[in-house]
Amino acid sequence: MTALIVAVWNAAAIAQETEIVNITVESVNENVATLQGTLNAIWILIAAILVIFMNAGFGMLETGLCRQKNAVNILTKNLIVFALATIAYWAIGFSLMFGSSGNPFFGFGGFFLGGDHSNYGLSPFPEGLPVAVFFLFQVAFSATAATIVSGAVAERIKFNEFLIFSVLLVGIAYPITGHWVWDAGGWLYTMGFMDFAGSTVVHSVGGWAALAGALMLGPRLGKFVDGRPGAIPGHNMGFAMLGCLILWIGWFGFNPGSQLAADEACAYIAVTTNLAASAGGLTATFTSWIKDGKPDLTMVINGVLAGLVGVTAGCAGVSYWGSVIIGGIAGILVVYSVAFFDKIKIDDPVGAISVHLVNGIWGTLAVGFFNMEKGLFYGGGINQLIIQIVGILAIGAFTAIFSFVVWAILKQTMGIRVSAEEEMIGLDIGEHGMEAYTGFVKETDSFGSAVSGAAVSE
Repeated sequence: MTALIVAVWNAAAIAQETEIVNITVESVNENVATLQGTLNAIWILIAAILVIFMNAGFGMLETGLCRQKNAVNILTKNLIVFALATIAYWAIGFSLMFGSSGNPFFGFGGFFLGGDHSNYGLSPFPEGLPVAVFFLFQVAFSATAATIVSGAVAERIKFNEFLIFSVLLVGIAYPITGHWVWDAGGWLYTMGFMDFAGSTVVHSVGGWAALAGALMLGPRLGKFVDGRPGAIPGHNMGFAMLGCLILWIGWFGFNPGSQLAADEACAYIAVTTNLAASAGGLTATFTSWIKDGKPDLTMVINGVLAGLVGVTAGCAGVSYWGSVIIGGIAGILVVYSVAFFDKIKIDDPVGAISVHLVNGIWGTLAVGFFNMEKGLFYGGGINQLIIQIVGILAIGAFTAIFSFVVWAILKQTMGIRVSAEEEMIGLDIGEHGMEAYTGFVKETDSFGSAVSGAAVSE
């Protein structure tokens, strides 16, 4: 009898201990999941801040590569465009991009950030990530697309018309093509198109819009004399170099942040990003050195940026060697691309089209070659490369047509280019009534008298 009582007692004790252990394991798992969600949210918030700070990099870069008489105009555009992007993307862009009530071509629902996780088409929605944090990260990306345009149309675009175009780009065109790729219901997403952090979604979209704007505006006065490109040097290479370095640092939020989680993949993505940037800077340096006889700082800068743009699509899925090759080729491409656009008389003061459009296309194509799971060089066949080409063509066609139509309407109704007189005086005085360097000796245009009577079409 005693033995039976002891046995029953022990069995009850063991059952109780087992229940306690099970409860403890469940509690630990819940705590770990909560902690991981919190870490994800903190990391994406930090990444968003890094990407937002890239606006300072773009501002410094463009200001340094342009003339001092246009510095205030460029800085103002780069600052106000983020404010405009925030409001436009909050009101409509985020919903067009991720709204789950839409279709394969555009999202719908949850306007003005009025929905919860179920209203936005990420599948699955990142663990523990608040919608507000995800929105902030995405709005920083959207502003980048508009900022790319700013550099290509610098020193001759009317301020008001640039703002109108930026709102339409960020509020409509960018989120529609972004929906195709990054929303779980998008038609390119379903097809298997790969663009991890935006070589096409962000950079090529901005590049196509910039190309359309540069074509519609025409070149700056004095850029092409007797049919040949002339140098219009920037006024502060220190600003330009600082801008490049800020962008380089910001890219560690841009690419690793696109993982949307604080995990071991972020470190890997950061390394591939850095390797590509370094390779791009080196190959651009030596290419320009061989081509022109001297190492050109502007090409070093654009080579670094080209490498960053090039690896953005594939940074999570290429090897270290793959990232070096992608970045190295991007650095070579940017040197010859700048020369090519000069040759065909498309004036791009900062090389934005060469950096973002040309290397956005290259980086997206490179996924089809270098992706370690589906790339051609890793036994994946040609299928992924074909899908990449389809995505590039579709997004390029949509963005180019949209941009040309908007620029054309603005040109015919309001005019998009400042007068020749205002261009010679500088947009700081003409558009803003102030100078960046009050009290300093003002620059003069050696070609001013020659072109003072030139007619510039709006």
